[in-house]
Amino acid sequence: MTPSCPAAGPTTVQEADAEANRQLTTLAGWRKFIDGPPPPPAQLSLDELRQLSPTERDLYDEDRLDHHARMLTVSTSFVEKTRICGRRLVLLNRHAISARRGLMVSGLPGTGKTSAIAQLGRAHELLDRARHPTVGDRIPVLYITVPPAATARMVAAEFARFLGLPVRPRSNMTDIIEAVVGVCTDTRTGLVVVDEIHNISQRTQAGAEVSDTLKYFSERIPATFVYAGIDLETSELLIGTRGAQIAGRFTLVPTGPFPYGDEWKGLIATMEETLILHDHPPRSLVKLDRYLHNRTDGMIGALSHAIRGAAIDAILNGTERVTKEGLDAIPLDHAAESVRPARKPARQR
Repeated sequence: MTPSCPAAGPTTVQEADAEANRQLTTLAGWRKFIDGPPPPPAQLSLDELRQLSPTERDLYDEDRLDHHARMLTVSTSFVEKTRICGRRLVLLNRHAISARRGLMVSGLPGTGKTSAIAQLGRAHELLDRARHPTVGDRIPVLYITVPPAATARMVAAEFARFLGLPVRPRSNMTDIIEAVVGVCTDTRTGLVVVDEIHNISQRTQAGAEVSDTLKYFSERIPATFVYAGIDLETSELLIGTRGAQIAGRFTLVPTGPFPYGDEWKGLIATMEETLILHDHPPRSLVKLDRYLHNRTDGMIGALSHAIRGAAIDAILNGTERVTKEGLDAIPLDHAAESVRPARKPARQR
């Protein structure tokens, strides 16, 4: 019997809607993230593969390509530390009426900051759902990103956009803030996550106003605020009086490249176990742990990109295995490539 394969894919409009619903900065997208990714496709045996028609094989391969294209979230020590610190602050803030403390997650690009805060938010929401299983109108977590060159109105509009509140051209700041605060209070929002916070500079008037707006939100919404951004310790977010206030109320959790060691090897092993390839020798990537550390400079983002990219190429070119040569062919971000040792020229014969 021919193995069952999925039906034809969605229309372009449906795909566009699905793409919008994957954004963490909308309530629909956040809830889709909370519900988790779809289960991975089952890996067929060689006999089952031979029974597939060309169309069925294409659909099977497309499912595998989509699986490898998804960013895998690995529970690293940094993710766990962020989750524990965040949970502790939520508990400490539970009965606070003012001066609630917050969390700052800081590090270089590609070190897993967004994954860590997203997992913190997911853990908080799942716990809230478990405690209130019959209450369907709760919004335990609000997630936004700070736009580049943001104004206070733009940030307030991001709060409203997540909640699905309309922001009209004539809406003033007071109207937007009151609507957001009202919904967050009514729906028991307990965690507000603000990513890309490094886009705020206290040196500019607009940046100072954004900082004041976030502080006002934190005073009006009874929630724990979590900030994430690049090198916050030295950023313009923490300069001046406003910056000192933030530094005095927020716990800092720094991250960086992974050192070469057992956790790094475990990361590779975990990622390798998710591969759905038909000719990939088990633990062959683990044997390349030193090479992968040198290639990615210990950055988990670059590691994930390299392995997933090489797996996609292995399906497209039919080799069905990830090799050192295949990994070497995947272009990484400039930061990772800039630390890559130059190749030695071939020896003349």
